[in-house]
Amino acid sequence: MRSRRFSLGLAAVTAVTAATVGTASMVVAPSAAAGILPAADPAAERWVATWTSMQQLTEPSNMPPAPYTQGNQVMVDTTLRQTVRVSVGGQRFRLHLSNVFGGAALPITAASVALPAGGKTGVSGIQSGTTKPVTFGGQASVTIPAGKETIADPLDFTVASGSNLTVTLYLAKGQASSNITSHPGSRTTSYLVKGNHLQDASLSGATGVDHWYFLSCLDVVASESTSAVVMLGDSLTDGRGSTTNGNDRWPDKLFDRLQRQSATATVAVLNQAAGGNAVLSGGLGPTALSRFDRDVLGPSGVKWLIVFEGVNDLGSTGSPQTANALISAYQTFITKAHAAGIKAYGATITPFGGNGYDVGTHEAARQTVNSWIRTSNTFDAVLDFDQAVRDPANARRIRPAYDTGDHLHLNPAGYQALADSIPDTLFH
Repeated sequence: MRSRRFSLGLAAVTAVTAATVGTASMVVAPSAAAGILPAADPAAERWVATWTSMQQLTEPSNMPPAPYTQGNQVMVDTTLRQTVRVSVGGQRFRLHLSNVFGGAALPITAASVALPAGGKTGVSGIQSGTTKPVTFGGQASVTIPAGKETIADPLDFTVASGSNLTVTLYLAKGQASSNITSHPGSRTTSYLVKGNHLQDASLSGATGVDHWYFLSCLDVVASESTSAVVMLGDSLTDGRGSTTNGNDRWPDKLFDRLQRQSATATVAVLNQAAGGNAVLSGGLGPTALSRFDRDVLGPSGVKWLIVFEGVNDLGSTGSPQTANALISAYQTFITKAHAAGIKAYGATITPFGGNGYDVGTHEAARQTVNSWIRTSNTFDAVLDFDQAVRDPANARRIRPAYDTGDHLHLNPAGYQALADSIPDTLFH
C-alpha cells in the first residue's frame, strides 16, 4: 500500500487543478538528453517531497509591484530569484513549477538553481560557481498551460538538510494574465529585476517582495528511511507573527529538533498552510476540504499528517453547526489519510480571546471542537496546542508572552512552544 505514496519516476506523478482540486494531467518532462543527466533510471528512484508551498490565486495586493505588473502583463523580461529552505537534503532533486491558478500559459524562458550567498534565507545573491541550469525534457525552456504544473528534469546538486537553495527564473515574455499562482505568505524575501540575470551572482537594483511565485514543491531522491509529515493549516502554521527570513514558524522549529536526533533526522517537513485559509468555506485560497487531495495526498513520500486548522471557520461563523461541520471535515481527512497509509494527528485550536473572533458562540464552538479532538480517539494522536499556549490565568486567551498583540497569532516564542509540545516519538 505504501508504494503508491512514493513517487517512482516522473510519469507516476499527477497534478491537480486549483479550480476543482481534482485530478488533471500534468506537463511532465521526459528524461533529459544524454550528457545532461547521469545514467540513473528515473523509474527506479525513490522521490520524497522535501519542501512545499500551498498554491493559491494571488490577491491584487500580493501581485508583483510595478513595473513587474502592468495590466495583464506580469513579469515581462524579468528575472525572479527565490530561496527555499530544504528539509531533508540530498544529492538529486527535481523542481515543481505551478500555473494552477494562472489565467494564461506560463512561459519559463530559463531556470537555474544555486546556493545562496552566505547560505542565507531571503538573499538576492548567490555563491559564484554553484549555478546549475534546470531543464525540462532536456530543454532550457518550458510553457506551462493554465491550470497545470510541471516537473523539471532530475538535477544532480548537493544540498544539506536544513539549508537553503536559490531558484532563479527568467521570463522573457512574462505571463499574459493578472491571474497568477503564488504563495503570498512566504515569510521569505524574493527578488525581481528587469532583464535576464539568471547567472548573475548579485542582482543590482532588484525589488524585494515577501512572496513566492510559481514554486510549489521540491523533491529529493531519498532512502527508504525518509518520509514526510504534512502540516495542513492556516496563518498559525504559515507563520503569521514569525520572523521574515528567520525560519521560526512552528513547523521550522519542529524540523530543527527532529534533525538533532538520529531517529528522526530523515523526516521531511512540508508546510501546506496559508494565511486566511478556512476548512469549510470562504477564507483565502482553496478550502482545506477542497485542497486536501492536492496538498496532502499529492506530495511524494508522505507518512504523517498534522491537522491544525479551523480557527478562521470558528472566528467567522462559530455556531454549533460550524463546530459539527468541522468535526465532520476532520473525519473526512482522517478517513482519506488512513486509506493512503498516512497517520493523522489532530491539533486543538488555540485561543482567540480578545480578538475580533471572540464574539457570540464562537468560544463555545471552539471548546466543542477541541473536546472532540481530545476525547473522540479518532485521530491517531492529539497535539494539545491549546494547552501549550493558553494563558494559565485566562484559558480563553493566549499567554501574553506568546501573543503578537492581536490575541490570535503567535510570536516566535509561541511557535517554539507549539513545536516543543509535539512528541518526537510520533515520527519513529
